[in-house]
Amino acid sequence: MQKVALVTGAGTGIGKAASLALLKDGYCVALVGRRGELLEKTAAESGAKDRTLVLPADITNPATVKEIFAKLKAKWGRLDVLFNNAGMGLPAVPMEDLTVEQWRSVVDINLNAMFWCTQEAIRIMKAQTPKGGRIINNGSISAHAPRPYSVGYTSTKHAVTGLTKCISLDGRKDDIAASQIDVGNAATEMTERMTKGVPQANGSTMVEPRMDVKHVGSAVAYMASLPLDANVQFMTIMATKMPFVGRG
Repeated sequence: MQKVALVTGAGTGIGKAASLALLKDGYCVALVGRRGELLEKTAAESGAKDRTLVLPADITNPATVKEIFAKLKAKWGRLDVLFNNAGMGLPAVPMEDLTVEQWRSVVDINLNAMFWCTQEAIRIMKAQTPKGGRIINNGSISAHAPRPYSVGYTSTKHAVTGLTKCISLDGRKDDIAASQIDVGNAATEMTERMTKGVPQANGSTMVEPRMDVKHVGSAVAYMASLPLDANVQFMTIMATKMPFVGRG
């Protein structure tokens, strides 16, 4: 049976790496993101464009989310894996200086959009034959510990952990597994600032090591490859020498 996946934020970074890894493993993959031209590049780079569905969309809009999942179902008839990856950070400023608009923007994409996608995935997975599937959420190590001046990103990523656990609990009876991948310093556009130095908890600024984002894509593909009676509940994959474990 053909396996089908949907990846959000598939045009760049972790989403692109995961999409390429899933396509390499033979999946049909719906590529979702804001910029259609970047999604097209992911599809072309895969060498398996015939197994892709490019869906430019603003997934902070629940009606739009319903549309993209309907298009996926119309094309392939089922959904086996959802990788809830799309997300954003905010400028590193004291929390009292964040604007209402900035706070709402990060909650909208990092949490609300993930929930809208999860709802639609569950509806498909519960109704299909054979039923069930896997939902993988991008948590970040900020789901465990904050960086300085990261209240919006950290708060939403902690919330992702709660969402992951609820999916695991509520999805059990319908063979829907939920996993969370917590990534530390994958080499993407979002972490480019690490190469120039970022604030540390002790008040210093330090350049931090990064790792190849392909390793994250491989990890997502591994999590997706498991049978539904086995699950990686939480995985942390990080640059070995980044300051995270212990006191930094």
